[in-house]
Amino acid sequence: MEWYQWLAFASLIICVGSLLFHFFRLIRLGNPKDFSTPLGSPKSAMGYAYTGSMSPTKKESAFLHLPTYTAGIFYHLGTFLSIFLFFMLLLSFKFEGWIIWAFSFCLMISGISGFGILIKRIVKPQMRSLSNNDDYFSNLLVTIFHFLTISVILNSAMLPVYFVSASLLLLYIPVGKLKHTLYFFAARYQLGFFYGWRGVWPPK
Repeated sequence: MEWYQWLAFASLIICVGSLLFHFFRLIRLGNPKDFSTPLGSPKSAMGYAYTGSMSPTKKESAFLHLPTYTAGIFYHLGTFLSIFLFFMLLLSFKFEGWIIWAFSFCLMISGISGFGILIKRIVKPQMRSLSNNDDYFSNLLVTIFHFLTISVILNSAMLPVYFVSASLLLLYIPVGKLKHTLYFFAARYQLGFFYGWRGVWPPK
């Protein structure tokens, strides 16, 4: 491997190690403590917490802002694709033919979606008042990563720039809001426990 691949590999190890630290800390904390009388079962609500409760028909923040919700879906799908391609490129896997253009098209859509969300956060006073530097920087890092992934699968000369950018992203994940990569699941678990305990989820 080249030096920039080793840099990305080291950054990946640091990122995974840091997230594992957060993960085991969450495990050690155990279930939320609720001393009220249970009216339902948290276990029965867990599946709904990760599926139906996130439907745009169940979330006011989604069905009132469907374009943004849709852009967010594209953005996250593109991020998953970018991560998959990162591992392929780290292993020096080569892409050829139509698959390059298919990946590029998908990442162009997701990158534009991410950039649109960033602009909305900057322009809309309501969103700007709820945002901090971490929100802007995290969005920008991931969006740039989408576009750099396009550039590197089209032109291998971009490999050093791509892997340096990927390393920066990996090192930032455990310290910024991007660690919701892990805490998203913990938050949904807590919601499932809370509403399941009270017999609210899943809906009757």
